[in-house]
Amino acid sequence: MAKKPPHRAGKVVSAVPTPQAPQPRVLGPPDPADLYAALDLGTNSCRMLVAQPKGSQFHVVDSFSKSVQLGAGLEASGRLSRSSMARTVGALKICQRKLRHHNVQRMRLVATEACRRATNAGEFIDLVKRETSLELEIIEPEEEARLAVVSCAPLVSTKTEQLLVVDIGGGSTELVWIDISRVPRVDRPRAIMRLHTGFDAGDSAFPAAKVVDWISVPLGVATLRDQFDDVDDDAARFALMSWFFEENLAEFSPYNDADGVKEGFQIVGTSGTVTTVAASHLGLKRYDRNKVDGLRMTSDQIDHVIQSYLHMGPEGRRADPRIGRDRHALIMSGAAILQALLRVWPTDRLSVADRGLREGLLYAQMSSDGVLEEGPY
Repeated sequence: MAKKPPHRAGKVVSAVPTPQAPQPRVLGPPDPADLYAALDLGTNSCRMLVAQPKGSQFHVVDSFSKSVQLGAGLEASGRLSRSSMARTVGALKICQRKLRHHNVQRMRLVATEACRRATNAGEFIDLVKRETSLELEIIEPEEEARLAVVSCAPLVSTKTEQLLVVDIGGGSTELVWIDISRVPRVDRPRAIMRLHTGFDAGDSAFPAAKVVDWISVPLGVATLRDQFDDVDDDAARFALMSWFFEENLAEFSPYNDADGVKEGFQIVGTSGTVTTVAASHLGLKRYDRNKVDGLRMTSDQIDHVIQSYLHMGPEGRRADPRIGRDRHALIMSGAAILQALLRVWPTDRLSVADRGLREGLLYAQMSSDGVLEEGPY
């Protein structure tokens, strides 16, 4: 089981110290035409967006996403393997070429749980710098959680008073519970956006969103799967993964108080798992972000999709185009996490977010530079 976290408002369930991240470079005042980049290197995937500020949002100019399985074997060895590092460096070289092609100067390139846990993370960061000239930052769990929350701000309903944002990653899952009941309805999405400066940041000029609690659980779709890799029965493995994940939520304080919350409660899920379940529910033969992002699914609809995955079995999931070859091996561990969350919290609907750390990084950079316009968010 995961190590018991400290009793404080932000909990990080981890015993491995995080390497010191390099400081971001200092640039001059931005030009309105400047491009920004955000790269998210996780346990399973490498993703990047290149975007330009546009009003209170941004316009995506280029993107990249590839399954690199950086954390393959990490659970057993505590180290990033040579083959995993080589795959990842190959993907990062493509990102480097895109950044050079677009002449991007303002960027944040971050790594998360796999690099936080690996004993040879420093060696890998040096290798990336040597091979690609890119400087990766290994960010703390709190910042990862905060940026995931910020990315979901446009999906927050003005009727929401209690918000739970869940980011299911490859190596960890971040949960953040936010109270926005005292924020005027029209300003609630923007109050979430202002959390990019910190969970404890306050500004007397604006009504503030209050972070009640947050937690980073070192169980994501890859690490949870690896924990139960020795269980042969598909349904038994799924059940064990779901209950094990729920056990690791016991230190999340809203867990004990959730029974009284129903009206004005919204849960937003951001991850490949959530978007894949949504695409399966819609029966999409080809993934369409415009149909998935912002979709609200009932718990019954989600359970129906998960049961259909179990009925297919491993071979059926591998052949299902809605799941995809990159995700079929991970979808049941992600579904186990999702099922545990819906079993614990009192809502019959989940908002699907096809957005996450990259979008949060872009919003935070642009907001800090003052290039996003105030107005309807």
